[in-house]
Amino acid sequence: MSNGGKGQASTLPSLRDGPLPPLQAGEGYGRVSKELPPSLAGEGGGGGSAATLPETRESDEPTPAAALLAARRVVLKIGSALLVADDGEIRRAWLDALVDDVARCRGRGQELIIVSSGAIAVGRRHLGLRGRALRLEEQQAAAATGQIRLAHAYQEALARHRITVAQILLTPDDTEERRRHLNARATFAQLLALGAVPVVNENDTIATAEIRFGDNDRLAARVAQMTSADMLVLLSDIDGLYTADPRADGAARHIPLVREIAPEIEAMAGAAPPGYSSGGMVTKLAAARIALNAGCHMLIAEGDPRGGPGFRSPLAAIEAGARATLFLPDGEPRSARKTWIAATVNPAGALIVDDGAVRALRGGKSLLPAGIVAVEGAFERGDCVIVRTRAGGEAGRGLSAYSSADIRCIAGHKSGEIAAILGYRGRDEIIHRDDLVVTERR
Repeated sequence: MSNGGKGQASTLPSLRDGPLPPLQAGEGYGRVSKELPPSLAGEGGGGGSAATLPETRESDEPTPAAALLAARRVVLKIGSALLVADDGEIRRAWLDALVDDVARCRGRGQELIIVSSGAIAVGRRHLGLRGRALRLEEQQAAAATGQIRLAHAYQEALARHRITVAQILLTPDDTEERRRHLNARATFAQLLALGAVPVVNENDTIATAEIRFGDNDRLAARVAQMTSADMLVLLSDIDGLYTADPRADGAARHIPLVREIAPEIEAMAGAAPPGYSSGGMVTKLAAARIALNAGCHMLIAEGDPRGGPGFRSPLAAIEAGARATLFLPDGEPRSARKTWIAATVNPAGALIVDDGAVRALRGGKSLLPAGIVAVEGAFERGDCVIVRTRAGGEAGRGLSAYSSADIRCIAGHKSGEIAAILGYRGRDEIIHRDDLVVTERR
C-alpha cells in the first residue's frame, strides 16, 4: 500500500465464509421443475427445459463483456484442467494466449491478479505419481515439485510482454487471520503499484483439509475480497451456470445473469468432472457468495473457447460476446468494505485527534500520527477503532495500521520519525483513507 493516502483501494476484512451447505438428495445438477426466481435473469441457451426463463435479455441489463471492460482490478482464476494437459505437461500455447489477454488488459489500465491451480498436476508427472489417487503427503510432494515449474512457465510467458511476475502462496487461513491478512494485502498493493502481476496458488505443501477439496475457487474469491477487486473471473471447462448438468441433460439451459445466490441457484450445482480438476459448480457458487458479499462482480466463463480465430484467448472471447454467467453484487468493493467498518459494534479502542486532523479526515485524507493527541484502550494492528475529536464527538471509524502501544509512542510525531522511534518502518498513516469511514457530519 502506498503512503500519504494515495494508495490503491484497500480491502474488506475477511468475512470467513464457509462452504455452501451440503446438497440434499435429488439436488446438484438435477432438473429444475419450477419457474426460476427473480434471482435469475437473462436469456437461456440450449433446448427446452422444465424451467422457465425469459427469452430475451433486457437492454439495460449488464453483459459479461461490459462488466469485464469496466473493471479496474481483475482476479483471474485458472483451473488445472485448463493449464495442464492429461499427460502432465503445461499447455504452453494456451498459457501464451492467456498472457496476451493479460497484456491487453494492462494496456488499457486494468490491474490483473492470477490465481492458478496446476502445481500438483504438473508435479505428479515428474515424480512418477500419475494414474492413481494420491495420499496427502504425495500431493504435498507433487505440489512442491510442480510449483517451481509452474512459476517458471508464467515467468517465461509474461516476459514476452516485458511484464514482471511475482509468486504468492496462500492458504485460506492467510486470508482470515488478521495479521496475515494485512500483510498479504499490503504485499498485493505494493506489487500492483510497481506494475507486477501477482500469480497466486494455494500453499499445498503445508495445506491439510484444503488440499483435499482443491478449493482454489474460494481462494480466488478471498484474494478478490482481500484486494478489493472489481471483478473475479473463474475460467472453467463450461461457459457458465446451467439449470442442469449440460453434459448429462440436453435440455439444460444457460443462465446468463444471477443477482442473488438463492436456494434455487445452489440446487443447480453439480460434481466436478473427472481428471485433474478438483473444483466444480459447488465451489464456484461458494466463491460467488464471497465475491458478492465483498462487492465484487464474478464471471464463470469458458476457459478454452473454440469459436474460431477471434476466440483463441478466454478474455478476448468474453469481450467479443462469448456466453458466460455474470453474478452481480449489491454494492461495489469500497462501499462494501466501508459499510462493514461503519457497522462495527465493538471497536477495540479510540484515537483522539486535533482539529487539524479532523478537517483533513473530512477532506478525504488519511490519519497521520502528527494529528493524534491521545490513545484509549488496548488494540492490535488491524483492529477497528473510533476516531474522536477533542470534544468527544465521533469523527470516524477505521482499521488501525499500528497497535495501541506503538501509536502511543509515535503520536504527535511526523511520519518520517516513525522508524527512528519504533525501530522499524511501517506505514506513514495510522489509518489509511481507504480503511476509514467518516461518521460525523456538521
